[in-house]
Amino acid sequence: MTSAQAAAPHPPSTWTIAEMAEEFGITHRTVRHYEELGLISPERRGTQRIYHRRDRIRLALIMRGRRLGFPLEEIRTIIDMYDEQPGEAGQLRYLLAQIDDRRQDLESRRRDIEDSLAELEELQHRCQEDLRRLGSRRPS
Repeated sequence: MTSAQAAAPHPPSTWTIAEMAEEFGITHRTVRHYEELGLISPERRGTQRIYHRRDRIRLALIMRGRRLGFPLEEIRTIIDMYDEQPGEAGQLRYLLAQIDDRRQDLESRRRDIEDSLAELEELQHRCQEDLRRLGSRRPS
């Protein structure tokens, strides 16, 4: 082992609420909310919360699910499936179905946005044309 390897710090195995909140860019209140919902369950030492790798991984999955637009109940179902039956394979099948549903929803929203943008562009052109016509009729 080189001296650099010996001096390299080991990644922490526990985190405080402040460290978790900072790492994921969320408030302490949000971390506590996820705890209240049972999505994460830190160890308690008096009034201090001690988060372990499992909590950190679960929080990372929660944040990824939120970014993708999944509601917390769906996120809970996906995360909990890993720990329970049907296990990882069932979790993956369920997640694939949820991804498909979410993708369809986003594709539908994208079509709606594209339609709205096209309507706005058409309206803008009509308004500009009306303004040109009105400008050419000015009295001398």
